[in-house]
Amino acid sequence: MEASTSTPLRNLGQSKIKISALGLGCWQFSKETSFVSRFWAEIKQEDINEIVRMSLEGGINWFDTAEIYGKGESEKALSEALATIGQAADDALIATKWWPAFRTASSITKTIDVRLDALDGRQIDLYQIHQPFSFSSVAKEMKAVVQLLENNKIEHIGVSNFKASKMVQANEFLNNEGYFLASNQVKYSLLDRRIEKNGILETAKNLGITVIAYSPLEQGILSGKFHKNPELIKKIIGPRKYTRFFKPSGLKKTQPLIDLLEEKAKKYGVSQTQIALNWLIHFHGETVVAIPGASKGHHVQENIGTLQFKLSKDDLEEIDKISQQVAIFE
Repeated sequence: MEASTSTPLRNLGQSKIKISALGLGCWQFSKETSFVSRFWAEIKQEDINEIVRMSLEGGINWFDTAEIYGKGESEKALSEALATIGQAADDALIATKWWPAFRTASSITKTIDVRLDALDGRQIDLYQIHQPFSFSSVAKEMKAVVQLLENNKIEHIGVSNFKASKMVQANEFLNNEGYFLASNQVKYSLLDRRIEKNGILETAKNLGITVIAYSPLEQGILSGKFHKNPELIKKIIGPRKYTRFFKPSGLKKTQPLIDLLEEKAKKYGVSQTQIALNWLIHFHGETVVAIPGASKGHHVQENIGTLQFKLSKDDLEEIDKISQQVAIFE
């Protein structure tokens, strides 16, 4: 095992911004104000404050939120938490997203001040197009976010859920304007490896774009707790309990990977969750970072602990081999 006494940082894409290999996903801060927020039980603001404080103190220096998360409530909760921390939070980096559905690119410039207000005027270090389905082209969206850059409204540009060809389009437009695409946020885990086959990961590596992995623990399946006690699935809030990996057939299929994660967890003296996250942020060099969430203090400790060690090359490859036998690739 390679141990670390400090949290290693890496560049966000081609930018000079240094980010921790794990950020904190903030969807769960939505406070149940919309349908997309109802995947999580509501978290009290004082608990959000503590989660953010612990994350910062543990070396996690960036936070990923979005307009659609509670219609801005997640952004507000994050900014309030950072405000309670005071000067120690001045260097915290914020990534948020514009929601494109049923909108045109003109909405990007028209709504940016709403995003900044929700964040209490804090700097947006990474502004992302949340998904590719709007009434405008990629070029028009990129033109709009370039305006935000040039007006000092945002610092860097990212996308989310963009396929490889649209990543290339976005990056080419930005290059022609003297800028670059910093990131693409996509679903990726040991159980969902589609980006390795559909060109997204290869394109990111070739263009120097950071892949931000969401759902890195496949909504908790990779922790192993649901394999050990399937009755816990009945207590899950929201629709995730109806997805493939939570079904009896899914639990059975993924058991070999869960067993291996448990074996490696004992070897390294960490949790299965930390093994799964550590694989994700190291197997592809520095291309992939991840944004696990946290709704309790012990989740934060899990995230922080992930950054304090590195799996050996042999263990990375062994996990990869078993993962390939059970993961989704298309």
